[in-house]
Parts: sequence; structure tokens; C-alpha cells
Amino acid sequence: MRDLKRYRAKRNPETTPEPFGEEAPDRRRQASASRAFVVQQHAARNMHWDLRLEIEGVLVSWAVPKGPSLDPREKRFAVQTEDHPLEYADFEGVIPAGNYGAGPMIVWDRGVFRTVDGASPAASLERGKLDLLLEGHKLRGRFALVRMRGENGRSWLLLRKGELAAGEDPEPVRSQPASVFSGLSIEEVRQAVSRTAEVSALARRARAKRRTVDPADLRPMLAATADKPFSRDGWLFELKYDGVRIIASRVKPDGVRIYTRTGRDRTEIYPEVARALRHLPVEEFAIDGEIVALDESGRSCFERLQRRFTQTDRDAIARAEAEFPVVFYAFDLLQIEGFDLRDVSLIRRKAMLSAFVPRLGVVRFADHVERDGEALFELARANALEGIVAKQADASYSGGRRSRRWLKVKVPRQAPLAIVGFVGGKGARRDLGSLMLAWRRGSELVYAGNVGSGLTGEWIEVLLTQLRGASIEHPAFVGAPDPPSRGTVYVRPERVVDVGFTEVTSGGLLRHPVFRKIRDDLEPHECEAPVDRELLQESAPAPAPRETRPALTRLDKIFWPADGYTKGDLLAYYEAAWPWLAPYLKDRPVVLTRYPDGIDGKSFYQKNAPEFTPDWVEREEIAGTDYFLCNDVRTLLYVVNSGAIPLHVWSARRDSLDRPDWLILDLDPKQAPFRDVVTIARALHRLLGGLGAAHFVKTSGQDGLHVMLPLGARIDHEDAQALGEVIARVVCAELPEIATITRPVAARGNKVYVDYLQNGRGKLIAAPFSVRPRPRAPVSTPLSWPQVTARLDPSRWNIKTSLRRMRRNGDPFVGVLGEPVDVGTLLGALGERLASAVE
Repeated sequence: MRDLKRYRAKRNPETTPEPFGEEAPDRRRQASASRAFVVQQHAARNMHWDLRLEIEGVLVSWAVPKGPSLDPREKRFAVQTEDHPLEYADFEGVIPAGNYGAGPMIVWDRGVFRTVDGASPAASLERGKLDLLLEGHKLRGRFALVRMRGENGRSWLLLRKGELAAGEDPEPVRSQPASVFSGLSIEEVRQAVSRTAEVSALARRARAKRRTVDPADLRPMLAATADKPFSRDGWLFELKYDGVRIIASRVKPDGVRIYTRTGRDRTEIYPEVARALRHLPVEEFAIDGEIVALDESGRSCFERLQRRFTQTDRDAIARAEAEFPVVFYAFDLLQIEGFDLRDVSLIRRKAMLSAFVPRLGVVRFADHVERDGEALFELARANALEGIVAKQADASYSGGRRSRRWLKVKVPRQAPLAIVGFVGGKGARRDLGSLMLAWRRGSELVYAGNVGSGLTGEWIEVLLTQLRGASIEHPAFVGAPDPPSRGTVYVRPERVVDVGFTEVTSGGLLRHPVFRKIRDDLEPHECEAPVDRELLQESAPAPAPRETRPALTRLDKIFWPADGYTKGDLLAYYEAAWPWLAPYLKDRPVVLTRYPDGIDGKSFYQKNAPEFTPDWVEREEIAGTDYFLCNDVRTLLYVVNSGAIPLHVWSARRDSLDRPDWLILDLDPKQAPFRDVVTIARALHRLLGGLGAAHFVKTSGQDGLHVMLPLGARIDHEDAQALGEVIARVVCAELPEIATITRPVAARGNKVYVDYLQNGRGKLIAAPFSVRPRPRAPVSTPLSWPQVTARLDPSRWNIKTSLRRMRRNGDPFVGVLGEPVDVGTLLGALGERLASAVE
């Protein structure tokens, strides 16, 4: 067990500003696979860089005299020193003369690390070899720390693995000397440099008004939309980020605060941003900017960010900080040192902002280009970024309003799609108002929506000539609107067109499609639906290395006698499914049903992890029950090896057990035909889609379907059940012949039971990708809405077939863990719908 005795013995808390840490280090953060690392440049008796890794509740530390190098040929000597408290990772300042280590120190780099081999850092430390993946602002990639012989094990070597990337400086300590917190160099910290006088002088020259403004009352200035990029004198152009807009402030006596665009205080949600803001070398400020989570390629990724802003519990925030770190791009300055800058021109506001905000680190100055917006837009397009924002250089700041002096230009997406039909319009476009489009998902053409925008008279004439002779009676694609629009004509899928769009909705339809041109060089089968690679990457962590497997037994035992599937087949499926299954299991209590002799043998229900469960299996005690948490593939294989077939999970995670992540409507047919299940699911799709509520569908793995809405742990179980009841009542009122909320089976008749009572604390559902103990080994499989048709056969998805489509097209269900629905707005709209349905 590591402790801080050596650290405290060398320091006097009365004479040094260094933190002393907790008496008993908090180890709860170790639940995260990522841990903090920091590199601090320290000008003590000799200049050196201290590398510190979070291990067992402390920062294990090495002094690196020459600093880390990115050159794989360089092996840097490192001396292990005393362990430091976790709080030391945020320390930047001057240790006074007469104290141990006297001299200035900056946070040169900060980030998270993982062990490449999956071993615990403590075990790797004991072994004398740490194989690390660093994700910092300056150090990114694979590094190794290897212990040398002699000197009581204190001598190590630090080296970079892999190759030096093109354009990468091998010596970042030389080329990037500034702190990632304050932007100051070690010498500037030694001199206690402040930017206060400099920015105050700039504010006076700009004739800013001295006026006190409460940052909580500030509201961001909003941008209007432009159709296309442009270049123009007198305009600045910035990259557009896919993040959360905030106003960050520092005023006395409140200190640092982070407010949302509606004025909500979210300081505790983003602790790393708050820490970095405290180190900026000015006393008072209010900054407009955006909090962003970056992926491995440095692009903003909203899927990662949403894992942050839904957390409220302290421990959950700490884990999320390690797993999904964020940065704050600062692009405007509203207040500085008692000056109100909102009437000052943008170009001057940004000049003041750039005087004290660093270019790299947790808080970053969002730079811009002048005049040439088209070049920046093309750069954004080439790098798959969201777009750009154009701003007039002389614009004042009109908070809370949308202004044409700020314009956002999004990068449109474009894809080839097959024409599978057309619909008549009005006036001059009476014969062809829009084209019906489809693209290939697997072996099927799937409906992707209609396009009418961009169709001119010339194009309409050419297309009608080609399509009139290709009409057919029934659609040659899945997911056709039911009922079809008046004037719909289905055609043989023979022609391809290019279509621009902004995104693909959760229902698989194009958003804001625009016709571009006819493609004579492509066939319909070549029109493959795009895969959202960022979403796949977020929802599919890498499988664990083979050496982390538990001991697996009796792999040849037959579990499905009629089909010949063995326990080994079951284990192989779950191991292959782990990349897609993991997001739905993470931190969620799991309940097992074990079938030690296969599906025809006896089974038993198991909530409580038995006493002989290995220590490495993560568990969570809830009301006296020790639940399994399948947070890694090793634990998953352990529980499946015990004979567990289905995996039933809570709707809530351990950090927010009273607030579910989703709402479920279980469409249970019992004696009803499955076609009625599909009809009800499609009705729910039209209802919820029409109200703008995100919703997703999967097979239950048995006879029904699960329709689910993302809640993002925003409401409690009672409210979730109430919302589910309203939705169920609306659809039952609209389809009374086939849908019911009557629970007793005998009283349902031949109707489908719309079960909303599956929402509640401790209520369980079969996790997506969970295998069911029924013939053919069916799997609860996520579907895209175009697949939910009369031809849907849930039994086709089993342990041999269900993952094929995931590998091709990704998981269409992962959005159920994403942006939550607006419950208040949805309830209001549903109430009106229910009232009209029962009149």
C-alpha cells in the first residue's frame, strides 16, 4: 500500500504552497480504466521535468533531467522519487526559498494514461516495466518506463515507442515550453508575471466602460446561418466546434464559475476546466467559448462530451473526467479587470483574449483567419470538421440574440443514393415533386427519405424521361412510408443521384437533403450507407488481450441441443460482441440467469455475486445485494462461463441508481400476431418522430420488440414510468383493436401488451446483444427503423448472424445512451395527442 510519509517528511505545510493530500488517499477513482498523468517542469537546484502517474491513489513520480523526448531512439534517464498526492497534478507556482525543491514549477503537460497490455499500473510498477498509452496535450502515443538494475530500483529509462510522425518535433520541451494551464513559461512563473496590466491597458485604449457585470446574467451571442462559405475584407473566420457553449468567469469573491448559455452553474461538472481557469494570469474575466471533447484525431466528438454533462455525482464526475477529458476553446472576451467589453469591436476583444489565454492546454485560445473564409471552410471539409463561423471584425457583442454579424456555415455531407420512386408535386412540379431515395445496408436497399430541393426544371425533365418507363407495383426496398404519399410511383432501382445532406437521423433518414446531380458511373448496389465512424469508435472499445481471459471450462458442452450450439459458441459470441455490448453494460448492475446444463436443463436466477467470486471481478452492493458489474470483457467471460446465457441489466448506472438512462416500451404479443407488434412499433415511430423525440428499437430476442427513448439520467424512475404510461395510452387509443395496456394475460385477448411497467428502480431488460435461452440461440438485436417492416423476422438474428450487420454498418441503437429527450415538451405534446385521441 502506497502512502505519502516520505513526501510529508520533506515539506512543511506552513512554509510551502504545495498540497499535502488526504490522510487516506481516495481510491475510488481507480474504477476508471484511465488515470491521470502530469509532467511538471521544475527549476529547482537543477532544471528537470517530473513525470507523475496516478497509481493506487497517489502520484508515483520520476524526475527526468532532460525531459521526455518523442524520438524513439532517445532513452531518457529517470529517477524515481517520493510519491506525491493526487492534488499535486494541479500545482503550479513557486516553492519558496528554504523549502525542499525551492523554485518555480509549471504544469508542462496534463492528461490521462492507460496501460497498453491491460495490466494494472501497480502490477506493472512492481514488475519494473510500464507500457503506457499517454493522451496529453503535448505527449500523445505509446511510451515505456523500464527499471534499470542497481540503486535500489530507483533508476529507470523513459522512451517513446513507435515512429516519429512527419512534422513532429522530437524535443517538445524545447519547442513547447509553456504551461498547459497558464500559458506561462517557467521563467515567467519565476518572475510572477501577470497579464493584468497589459490587458487593462488594451481595454482603456479601446475605451471600454468600467462597469460591473454579473457573469451569471451574461448570455452568449448567437450566429445566424449562411448557405455557403465566403471570403470578405473585415471578417474573421473560426472553426466551428461540436460542443457545449459556456461563459467562463473569474470574479472576486466567487472565484471561477462556468455557466451554460441559460445561466446554469456547471462548474462542478468540468473540474479540469475550472482548475485551468484559476491559473490564467489575470484576476477577473468573463470568457465566451465552447467546451469540447476531442477524439484521438483531435476532432470534436459530441458523443464523448455527452458522457460528461449528464453526470452530477462527485465520483461519477471524477471517473468521467478520466475517461472523457475536455478542453475549453475560448473565442471571445466579454469582461476583463472591471471593464465591460461588449461594446468593443471583436478584433480588439480577441487581441485582449490572446494576451493571456494559452494556445495549447485545457483552456485554449480559439484562433482565426482574416478574410479567407473559403480556404478555412475547405480545410474543415477535408478534416471532417463541422464547419466554420464567420464574424465581422468590428462587431460589438449582442448577447442573447441571433445576429447576422455572426454566421455559421456547416460542412454538408454528400453521398450517392439510388432512386427507388418519386412523388408528384404542385404547379410546375406537378409530375415530379421529389425523388424517393435508398442506399444499401447489407444486402438490402433501405429507404433514406425524399429529396426535392435542388431539382430544377431541366433535371426534372431528364429524370421523368428515365423513370416513367421503370415503374413497378411494389417497392423494391425496405422501409417504404406506410401509407405512401398521394401520387407515389415506385420504380426499379436503376438510376443513381448525388445528394447533399447535413446528417442522418436516428430513423435512418437524410436531414436537409439537396439534389446535386445524376450519376451515370455508379450502380444502385454501390450506394452503401455511410457509417458514423466516430460513433462506432465511441461505442466499440478494443477487445481485451487474450491473456486477460479467465479460465474457461467445458467448452464442448452442448447448450442448444436442437441446433448443436455449445458453451464455447456462446463464449465466442459474447467475446466478439464485447465492442458493441460494452456501452450498455458499463457501470450497470447485471442479473444473471444460469443454465449450467443448457437451455433444456434446470436454470436459476442469480442477483448476488457468490463469496468465491475472484477479487478482480467488479461488483456493486445495493441494498445488501452484491451485483456483478461487467465493465471489462474478462468479467463478461467469467459470468458467461458460469452458465449464464441472458444478461439482464438495470436502466440506471451505479452512480445514478435513481435516474434511468432510458425509457422502455416492451411490445409483448403473447397470442397476438407479430405483424401487430410491427404495426404498433411503426405507430410509435411516427408518433415520437413527429414530436422530435429520439427513439430506438431492438428485438427482445423472444417474440416482441423494445422501443426505447434516451433519458440521460435526467429524471427519476417514477417520472420515467409516468412518461411511458402516457406514450402507451396514446398509441393504444390510436390502435385500440390491436394494442392494450391491460396487464393480465387472460384479459388481453389477442392484443399486443404495451408494457410501460418495465420502467422502475431495479426493473430489468435484456441488454442489447444479449443471447436468449431459446431455440436457434436468438439475440436481442438493435435494428434501424427501415428494418421494422411486415417482413421482419426477429428469429433471423442469433449468435451466428447478429454481428455481421454491426461490423458493416455499426450499432443503430447506441443513441439510446446519447442526448436525452426533452421530457417536459414531449409530455405536453403527448397530452394534447391523448386528449384528441379519446374525444
